[in-house]
Order: sequence, then C-alpha cells, then structure tokens
Amino acid sequence: MNMSRKLLAVPAAGAAVLMMTAAPALASSSAWEGMGDLQPVPVNDAPGSGSAMITLDGTTLDFTLAYQGLLADAPHAAHIHYAEDARNMCPTAEDDADGDGFLTTTEGGPAYGGIKVSLTTEGDTSPDSGLAVDRFGVGDDVSYSRGGVEVDQETADALADGEAVVVVHGVDHDGSGAYDEGDRGMSDLDPALPGEATDPALCGVVEVSQMGGVPGGGVETGQAPVDGQNLGLIAAGGVALAAGGALLVSRRRSADQS
Repeated sequence: MNMSRKLLAVPAAGAAVLMMTAAPALASSSAWEGMGDLQPVPVNDAPGSGSAMITLDGTTLDFTLAYQGLLADAPHAAHIHYAEDARNMCPTAEDDADGDGFLTTTEGGPAYGGIKVSLTTEGDTSPDSGLAVDRFGVGDDVSYSRGGVEVDQETADALADGEAVVVVHGVDHDGSGAYDEGDRGMSDLDPALPGEATDPALCGVVEVSQMGGVPGGGVETGQAPVDGQNLGLIAAGGVALAAGGALLVSRRRSADQS
C-alpha cells in the first residue's frame, strides 16, 4: 500500500471505530434506574421510612425494597400502584374521605391508583398477590431484592414517566404491638383482616435517576456515556478526520507531481 492509501485508510477506520463505540449507549436507551423515597402517609403517621430502588429494561423489572421503624414481627404488604385516572402521587390528609382519622387503602386509591405489582419476597408478583401476607417482608428492619419481574407495558410506561407509586402497608394505630381491630375496625380490603394490617404506612413516587443503565453498557464497562449530542459530535469528528486525511493525500500527490 502506498503512502496516499495509508493516509486515507487511517481516518476512515478511525471514524468507524468512533461510531461503533457509540453503539452500546444507543442499545441501552430504553433502560433506566429510579428510586422512591418512602415516607409516612399523612394521618396514619407510621413511625418509619424506607426506599425502593428499581431498575427497568423494557418490561423486566428488578427491585430492592428497604424500610425501618414499622411494626415489629408483623408482615408488611408492599406494592407498585398506578392508575390512569389517579393523581399518581402519595395521598394527603384530604384523602381521609370520612374524616375518621384513619387513611385506608381505598381512600388512598384516588392518589396512587390500584395495585400493578406486588413486591413479594418470592412467587407471584401480580395484583392477585396483593394480600399474600406470608410472602412479604416481616418486621421493623427489612431489606430484600428480586430480579427478572415481568410487568405490563402500562406499568413500564408509568414507572418511566414518574407516575408509579410504591406503598408499604401495615400501621399499629393504637400502639398495641400487634395488628388488631382496636378503634380502626376491620379492613376495607378483606373483612377477615384488621384494618391496621392493610392501611398504608409508607409511600413514595418512583423518580427516574439515571437513563441508559443496562449492565454491560458504557458506564459499567468503563466507557463514557454517549448521548445524542455527543454522538453527533463524534460523527462530525469522524468526517473532519476523513477530510483531513483527504487533504494530506492531495498535498502528497502535489508534492509527487512536482
């Protein structure tokens, strides 16, 4: 290969490598990470807090749920809630429709919507497991994770749009140390359960914190993330590099002819 061809080949190859480097970031553009900061539901005033960390790739969800301060030695159902006609936020004191001083799950519905995903420790994660109290976290200091949970497209879109809400249930209203009928009465969801067992305790809207988080993408493999603007700059750089190479070739030919 003569010198002219070498000069032309180098910039063209460089541009191709730069474009290939951008590909992983584009491939991971549908994935994201988010977190819900779980705080006490107004009126119910549960003495706890927590967080829900969620990653989503397409319609496949991984989550870590952690909370502290809720009733010890008792199960705490937890779900991702959403409804198109809900406010898609945590409830306020104004949602206590009957003014009895207790905010039920049903009263909170206009704020956070119905159950879309049951954050169980094992087994089924559909709304059908919403009251599967034997498969949720138990106690006042809980943390568990699950991966590969499939959700429907509506739920995936709600999460990506910041409209999905995580709710952890179970409030010891009378401080007796156990779920009981007390002043609260029985649950509006299941008359076989005390209302304390199903009332919402902690709530947080899931907020997207990082886009393009697919494992094996740019950040995880040590590459810098590439957005649309940077990709354009890379492409422009490749063109400029190629143009520079062409100029060198032209000058070389002129020198050879002289």
